[in-house]
Amino acid sequence: MEDKELQQLVEKISNDSFQKPFKHKAVFNARLQTTGGRYLLGSHNIEINRKYLEQIGINEVISIIKHELCHYHLHLEGKGYQHKDADFKLLLNQVGGARYCSTLPNRPTRKIRKTIFYMCEQCGTQYRRKKVINTSKYVCGKCRGKLIKVKELTVD
Repeated sequence: MEDKELQQLVEKISNDSFQKPFKHKAVFNARLQTTGGRYLLGSHNIEINRKYLEQIGINEVISIIKHELCHYHLHLEGKGYQHKDADFKLLLNQVGGARYCSTLPNRPTRKIRKTIFYMCEQCGTQYRRKKVINTSKYVCGKCRGKLIKVKELTVD
């Protein structure tokens, strides 16, 4: 599916489900990582994550489009368009849009988190850091004593 076909699909869904025209642009955005789509407040355009079409299918994309069109139409009408607003929740329920999109099956695994523990040689104060620090450059914040690395934990 190309951007032109996506534009036609969004216009059709807008007319069929909302009985209102979609007068702006709908495009695929390959940079979206953690969301199925987004409505841009400034330009009123809608961007859709192509991965949802490729990995889950057209029904998921239609649900995402309905969700974004709820933001679009409510914002243009001056009503509550945010997720927390009652207007948004009501309209989303009426048109059958998804509150949340499905998780992509081929989504990369989480980053490995590292925690490093340091301790002051003089006063025994312990410090927990996510990044390695240069112990010859940094000293204890309480007594200015020398810091030593105690242990390092790695969590998946």
